[in-house]
Amino acid sequence: MAFALELGGVNKFFGGVHAVNDMSFILQEGELAGLIGPNGAGKTTIFNLVTGVYDVSSGHITFFGEDITNRKTYEVVRKGIARTFQNLRLFASATVLENVMTACQQHHRYSFLEACTHLGRWRSVEREIRDRSMTLLERVGLADRADQTATTLPYGHQRRLEIARALALEPRLLLLDEPAAGMNPEEVQDLNRLIQKIHADFGLTILVIEHHMELVMEICPHIVCMNFGALIAEGDPEHIQGHPEVLKAYLGEEVEE
Repeated sequence: MAFALELGGVNKFFGGVHAVNDMSFILQEGELAGLIGPNGAGKTTIFNLVTGVYDVSSGHITFFGEDITNRKTYEVVRKGIARTFQNLRLFASATVLENVMTACQQHHRYSFLEACTHLGRWRSVEREIRDRSMTLLERVGLADRADQTATTLPYGHQRRLEIARALALEPRLLLLDEPAAGMNPEEVQDLNRLIQKIHADFGLTILVIEHHMELVMEICPHIVCMNFGALIAEGDPEHIQGHPEVLKAYLGEEVEE
């Protein structure tokens, strides 16, 4: 099985702050994995380094064997990495369907003249983009809200829309940054099922950042735990739940082994 993502000795400094400290881990192709840690542990910084939002200070990041260290964000997206964000970043005034169609256009092309005149390939390409977008909305349970303005959706549905928009980029690796943030327990369970279904149906490699420990423990066979920018534990849920460094990070006290 191929390595989908590999971080090797990755460091990130912000001035004198060592935000990511010698971080190394590997995701196998097709894995559903979790990245956990207390607030400020550096989890979102890892996503920002992988996706080119920040430059790596030292170390390397490879994606299916190709070095993508310090690539531009648009290059990373074209390689097949998509993400959602901790804070929702929908197109506020656009409809649910338009949000997804915008992302779908990444893989469809027509000329500037065709776009202006609505001639040539424009009609067939737009129909294809619309059909693909509606299919994705059906997969996340939002097809009946396609014409609704995105920001009028309930919060949990906006999270689902972000996932649909990320899927529209046709990624090989999907990074979900706290997808259950702000959700109640019932919504978290619904999201669990959605992530598992997407993982199975699309055959994606997925890495989830999450503070809801029950979500990660339930759906992720492989969990990476970090604190103060460094790896402190890695393994299956049973190993992580009983690991003294993990318990110390979350409980703030020494735990007898």
